Amino acid sequence: MSYRHEIDADRCKGCGLCVKFCPKNVLEISDKVNSKGYFPAYQARPEDCIFCAICCTMCPDVAITISETAEAAESKE
Repeated sequence: MSYRHEIDADRCKGCGLCVKFCPKNVLEISDKVNSKGYFPAYQARPEDCIFCAICCTMCPDVAITISETAEAAESKE
């Protein structure tokens, strides 16, 4: 299966919970400010992501989503 990991940078407040709890150290805090003045999280090493969804669970701002890609959904049919 193929998944996509996405962080809504404008929703993220840069609290770092996702970074702290990521078991593969995929995430880091950006040095660029988002539209609200926060330093959001980003995928520094996306190739290491195992799509465990711990980051999604820990995010208090619901800024992180993991979803199936279209080709993965089509292959199920």
